[in-house]
Amino acid sequence: MSKENLSLTSPPSCPSVLHQQRLDQLATFVRTSEHILDAWDAYSDQHTDPDGWPYDDEAYGHRAARRESDTWEAAARIRHFARELVSTAAVQLQHLPAPTVQPAWPWHLAASDDALDQLDAIEAEVSARLDGLRPSAGPGTEAYGDLVDARNAEAWHALNELALHTPAILAIHAAVQAAPPRLEAVAPRPTPTVSASPAPAARR
Repeated sequence: MSKENLSLTSPPSCPSVLHQQRLDQLATFVRTSEHILDAWDAYSDQHTDPDGWPYDDEAYGHRAARRESDTWEAAARIRHFARELVSTAAVQLQHLPAPTVQPAWPWHLAASDDALDQLDAIEAEVSARLDGLRPSAGPGTEAYGDLVDARNAEAWHALNELALHTPAILAIHAAVQAAPPRLEAVAPRPTPTVSASPAPAARR
């Protein structure tokens, strides 16, 4: 999605069932990423010396590769619709009452978009290199696995950025749901007056 698409001005539509399902999947990605990072931090604390050097470089590297692979797979479940969520949140943001808007939300949306750009670029580059390996080095071969590991490692920063900034999408959606509905200003209609019927003329 280009940056121009972040400034859409059409009013947000009512959330659909599909949109809510995608938001739920995004929330799952955020939680999964947090769990992966927490587990990594615990592992790193236990397997490095006070200066941060690993006791076993090979084991440490394998564990880091698993962290990166797990995060890549978690992000893969949302990436095909993540840009649409960013775009929808940008539209919603423009229609929220000013007091409910967090100043950092536009920055979080732009950073999410940047992270998706980085991931797309990395995937395109690695896909081209994987195509060059086939058919002699397909899935299951060492060369293939090494290239996938290299992709995951290169994408680690962007994956972290995606997990860090996309919670703003959930926060914006929550703010929209909590905001009072806007009332259209409608000029009051004049109340019709009932005129008195003329008294019947007296008979002579």
